[in-house]
Amino acid sequence: MRLCLIKKTFFFSLFLFSLCGQNLQDLENMFLEWRSFEKPSFNNGVPDYSKKAFNSKQREFLSIKKRVINFDTSFLDKDGILDWKILVAEINGYDFNYRVLKPWERDPGFYRVLWNYQSDVPDHEGPTNHATLELWIYSFPLDQKSAKEVELKLRAIGPFLKQAKTNLVGNARDLWMGGIQIMKNQSRDLSSLSKKINKDSQPDLYSAISQAIIDTDNFVVWLEKELPKKNGPSGVGKENYTWYQQNVHLLPFSWDEEVFLLERELFRAWNNLALEEVNNSMLPKIVAANSEEEFKQLSELGVQRLMGFLKEKNILTVKNNMEPELRKHMGSFVPESERNFFIIGLHLDPVPLYSHFYHWFELAEMRDNPHKRTIRRSPLLYNIFDSKNEGIATAVEEVFMNAGIYNDSPRSKEIVWIMLAQRAARGLGSLYAHANLMSMEEAGRVHVTWTPRGWMEREESLLKFEQLLYLRQPGYGTSYITGKIIFEQILSEYKKECESTGVKFEMSKFMDLISATGNIPISLVYESMINNQKISVKGLRNL
Repeated sequence: MRLCLIKKTFFFSLFLFSLCGQNLQDLENMFLEWRSFEKPSFNNGVPDYSKKAFNSKQREFLSIKKRVINFDTSFLDKDGILDWKILVAEINGYDFNYRVLKPWERDPGFYRVLWNYQSDVPDHEGPTNHATLELWIYSFPLDQKSAKEVELKLRAIGPFLKQAKTNLVGNARDLWMGGIQIMKNQSRDLSSLSKKINKDSQPDLYSAISQAIIDTDNFVVWLEKELPKKNGPSGVGKENYTWYQQNVHLLPFSWDEEVFLLERELFRAWNNLALEEVNNSMLPKIVAANSEEEFKQLSELGVQRLMGFLKEKNILTVKNNMEPELRKHMGSFVPESERNFFIIGLHLDPVPLYSHFYHWFELAEMRDNPHKRTIRRSPLLYNIFDSKNEGIATAVEEVFMNAGIYNDSPRSKEIVWIMLAQRAARGLGSLYAHANLMSMEEAGRVHVTWTPRGWMEREESLLKFEQLLYLRQPGYGTSYITGKIIFEQILSEYKKECESTGVKFEMSKFMDLISATGNIPISLVYESMINNQKISVKGLRNL
């Protein structure tokens, strides 16, 4: 009788397991169907972002959305439920773009095709079209196959920009002005590309580049001609911003709560900077590297200090792909008069910025050890990854500092607090811009005024790049701080759990668990690691 009962229990468990596996496969199939739908139709390499094209897909979108929302999650395990939430978030992101953001109508920068650098997060920051030419993946001189691929992408620029003139009916003045600069940058990058091509051996490619330059320049002329007609706001408004953060990026904050959190971090950074300066008042100031040789020595020592510290203190499980990735991004010497915010710190002590380059460790892991779950293997759409990738990269600056990396260079702690203040200030500016309480230029003044030591006054293009990005992509400017705060809550609750259960806390094990979740919203990392609980704003404020 007992054996029979055991057999029945065993086969029932198998039945449940099969349902779970089948259900997970159904979810992943639905995800692949969704990703296929999300891509626009193409005609000779040109994606269709016309109003007619979007409207024609709306009925199918609503059908997919209904099936996703009503998906039976009963037999999904915890990770499966998190995957479902990711899919729902992407569905909401498409819906928000269709209803509110409409980058194809409001944002000329959306039509940028040429990208000559890799982003330090899983995908390009901000709204990006589906026809991008990722020039950074190619090696020069181009072989015949690569040259043909690049040529075909470039020949689509003209027709794409022709379509853009019809699609761009929005009235967002700041986005329009920013888009002009983005397209000027594309023209500049195309000119640089033309210098890498042998006109005689690759005449078709050279011709395609030349035509793309003409088409881009003509588009800039058209944008400048239309600019005087543009007088509307570029922000999405408080209500839309809150909906977007809570339903797409899955952060439990409203616009007002993010203002509260960023102000708190801004004041904390300034306070700690002031006290650190008092503590270090008897120490000599850091002398910046002022020659190629000095910078080379400083950056080499920086890599050795960081990687040695991570191993010695067991902060991370150091993998073979980490140091090579860091070395690819060590930076180069810049004359003092040309240094922007991050370059100033890089020439004083590169370790604070190298700490933020935790980004490249994440991307190396994504490349070398793709996540086992289909939904987490590729970059999430609409920058949904920002709260984890930017939040943790910001958080570890303080983690490494508090763990002792600057015990032998106390003045370096001042750089960490300056960097935190700058991120909080620029995030606040972006919040006011999205609430349409400030123009992009006025938000920039918040950014400059509240960055210590005048480090943001030296270089105009970085300021414009950052504030424009955050206006184009709601929530990105605040993700460094909001993600960091949730990371700190995860660490706090994990440490408390270790104490209550008598388990030794190990930082590297904790970071391994964080990494294993993949590049997903930090709120889902919390749910994955902290007993399925959801983040409470009240709980955060009471920390």
